[in-house]
Amino acid sequence: MNENPAVWHKSSYSGGSTGNCMEVGWHKSSYSNGGANCVEVATSQPAILVRDTQHRPLGHLDFPADEWTAFLHAAKAADL
Repeated sequence: MNENPAVWHKSSYSGGSTGNCMEVGWHKSSYSNGGANCVEVATSQPAILVRDTQHRPLGHLDFPADEWTAFLHAAKAADL
């Protein structure tokens, strides 16, 4: 179980004065062993967001969901 609580961020696409805002919850893979080489992933439709846990303030990469799914399938098949 992940011992770190989710960190929530308000989307830059949320309106300033309306109540319709979207928040993103980041999580680390269950395969992370507590070492220094970890990434966090979040879902923010229509993209999957990925960031380095050691450099969170530097931002994130975003991928279309279908590309992220293809990457995961290739990684599981050791086809990278």
